[in-house]
Amino acid sequence: MKIQTLRKASAALVAGALAVTLAACGSAGPAGTAVSADSATMWGLTGGNEAVLKKSVDSWNSSHASETIKLDLFANDAYKTKVRTAVGAGQGPTFIYGWGGGVLKSYVDAGQVADLSDFLAQNPDVKDRYLPSVLQNGVIDGKTYAIPNNNAQPVVLYFNKDLFDKIGAQPPKTWDELMALVPKFKAAGIAPFALGGQSKWPDLMWLEYLVDRIGGPQVFADIAANKPNAWSNPAVTEALTKIQQLVDAGGFVNGFSSIAADSNADQALVYTGKAAMILQGGWIYQTLKKNAPDAIKNGTIGYTTFPTVAGGKGDPAGIVGNPSNFWSISSKATDAQKKAALDYIKTGMFNDENTQGLIDSGAVPVVKGIEGKLAASPDKDFLTFVYGMVKNAPSFTLSWDQALSPAQGDAMLANLDQIFLKKITPDQFASTMNATIGK
Repeated sequence: MKIQTLRKASAALVAGALAVTLAACGSAGPAGTAVSADSATMWGLTGGNEAVLKKSVDSWNSSHASETIKLDLFANDAYKTKVRTAVGAGQGPTFIYGWGGGVLKSYVDAGQVADLSDFLAQNPDVKDRYLPSVLQNGVIDGKTYAIPNNNAQPVVLYFNKDLFDKIGAQPPKTWDELMALVPKFKAAGIAPFALGGQSKWPDLMWLEYLVDRIGGPQVFADIAANKPNAWSNPAVTEALTKIQQLVDAGGFVNGFSSIAADSNADQALVYTGKAAMILQGGWIYQTLKKNAPDAIKNGTIGYTTFPTVAGGKGDPAGIVGNPSNFWSISSKATDAQKKAALDYIKTGMFNDENTQGLIDSGAVPVVKGIEGKLAASPDKDFLTFVYGMVKNAPSFTLSWDQALSPAQGDAMLANLDQIFLKKITPDQFASTMNATIGK
């Protein structure tokens, strides 16, 4: 089956013992609300939507004593590996937090997640709440196995306006302009780009956008479809070459390979004036709003789309990132846990309180009819920017590490790290990745 990684975003705007090793931060609900071994279990991520999710679960538990949910939160990098291990062992939580794509398909193939198609058919109001192109990301072989649970998250180029004013420059609209900015910022003692290279997945945003701009979305569609030698596409080679040229030019902050994105140290470099720009997900706006409120309020942090590449075939409006995060329901959960999970999906999330909570946090919920609420937000400039990015995108490519199978995704991140460290060539990367096709 061809993994569905490209989603059209049309006029409608377009997720036991092992748990101990994850060093999770638990949330059992408000005082007086008991959760037990029979409660539905939910694993989510720290940062970003953490406060909104905790409030939603606490509110649910306070009014559903017989259907409580035990929430545990994990740092992103640890979660991605550990949840796949837990689900593979049949020990995953009732609510499995995910992104769709190839990782979801691996769960489906292993029989670890429940088919939610009948649930949506019986509850058309739930299905109708979502933007159709986002909901489609939870579909595998015509059946729904994951339901969107938060906000649209395209990758955005953030920049520090004060630093651009300092060198008398404007945000880059083309790759050539981006490269020309590097020596100017370096001469001023400013790192051109922050990067959480230790986490590896932030590196991927550069490859995703460059390939899209150079060759268009079909290049990755062929990779995701396991076409022989798809990684040898000239667009991939050119993108990797440009990345290494940027590294050679000193485009990234010194020591980028030791900076972890989970610590938000990459973002801090931008709002503290040490780095001019960062290519990161739309989700970091929520963290910036929390950790650098003054920079958000006074407009120091700007945002724009990824530059075009001369001669590229890709549409400049194409975007990459996460259409949303999703809830899948473990097929190994008890009937009571499954019922609690589905009841929560039906009435506990994307109600008025939850939707407004997401907007207040600086996020764009993936539901219909929110234009007025976005316009009324103090963060309306960013929210409408993201809304417009997604609404006008001819393609929205799911983050490659989630779109591919787990084996391919892991190999890709490991080898891309070697590209950024200049330890392998683009041809070596392509050859290694071609060997993973179909795995």
